Amino acid sequence: MSRVGKAPVAIPKGATVQLRNGVVALKGPKGEMTIPMPPDITVAQESDRLVLKRANDLDATRAKHGLAQRLLRNAVLGVTQGFTRELEIVGVGFRAAKSADKLVLSVGYTRPVDVRIPKGVDVAVESNTKIVLKGADKHVLGQLAADIRAVRPPSVYSDNKGIRYSGERVRKKAGKTAGAGATGAAGGAK
Repeated sequence: MSRVGKAPVAIPKGATVQLRNGVVALKGPKGEMTIPMPPDITVAQESDRLVLKRANDLDATRAKHGLAQRLLRNAVLGVTQGFTRELEIVGVGFRAAKSADKLVLSVGYTRPVDVRIPKGVDVAVESNTKIVLKGADKHVLGQLAADIRAVRPPSVYSDNKGIRYSGERVRKKAGKTAGAGATGAAGGAK
């Protein structure tokens, strides 16, 4: 059995679980989610925990066993505690603002860039240069954070301007330098 897959998923107080037709429906103080299970994986509720079992030992089924357990565990954590992701904007004149259902980023382009905020994600802009994302679905939250960062990733060559995750260390690269053999003539010396 998969080490990850055979670990039961604890159901904390305040969360309710419904199992129906291969779908696990979760409800908690931070939201609600439904997780479809792969066809070869069954879920059983034993008092205050969920146990996943697989129908056979094929490689694909074994891989899905661990995946299904982690997806279920993340969903339980999401509806009870929620997830948070923070981003920082570095650069002179770079800033963010929230308006209705979109995030407006002014990060050095000729026009501001709009990023749509999906349902279930709360976005807070603190001090124009810090963005805090909160939500129950870890996948949606991570994808939104990646989409925001992709608008202007941190520069690796100069002053690290751009959008980065909080705590992310950006490794600087050395820029181009004039080589010792550069003579200015096309093709160099022969």
